[in-house]
Amino acid sequence: MRLLIADDHPLFRMGLRVALERAGFGVVGEAGDGEEAVERSLALLPDGVLLDVRMPKLDGIAATRALRDRRYRGIIALLTTFNEPVLLQQAAYAGADAYWLKELPPEVLAERLRRLERGLEPRLRAPELPRLTLREQEVLAWMAQGLSTKEIARRLQLSPETVKDHLLRLYEKLGARNRIEALERARALGLL
Repeated sequence: MRLLIADDHPLFRMGLRVALERAGFGVVGEAGDGEEAVERSLALLPDGVLLDVRMPKLDGIAATRALRDRRYRGIIALLTTFNEPVLLQQAAYAGADAYWLKELPPEVLAERLRRLERGLEPRLRAPELPRLTLREQEVLAWMAQGLSTKEIARRLQLSPETVKDHLLRLYEKLGARNRIEALERARALGLL
């Protein structure tokens, strides 16, 4: 399996390269930021790309999205120190196949990559996006601008009670209890 490693820490890249090459993988390229990772992946067409989640220029999630938008079909695995459900969800929606913590022992990472290549490791799956009505999308957009219920009602020429009804349906569809959770969830799902 031919791999490309992208991480903004040269020592981490070097250590990962050594570990992967010892495990029998071929490391065909490295990148220090997300833009470089996309360019090199499209030029070298490795079987898999290992991306750090937090990198300069393009983070790993944006780089994943850029690769998938450009029809890259290889494996994309995100490596991170951030065990955050929102990032995991964003990675799934971007098209990543895996989201693994950097604390994995090298032999476990190697085995997971092999299993992923053979279709034996479960791939990330993005949950279905909630279907928002046009009015709910408008309310969400104004809410993201920081407008109050009354201000949204004025902008949309609705009663505040009607806006509250739309907000309640939004919360339900997004699995949120309040505005902050609704906005966080909408951003994670790429709805904003």
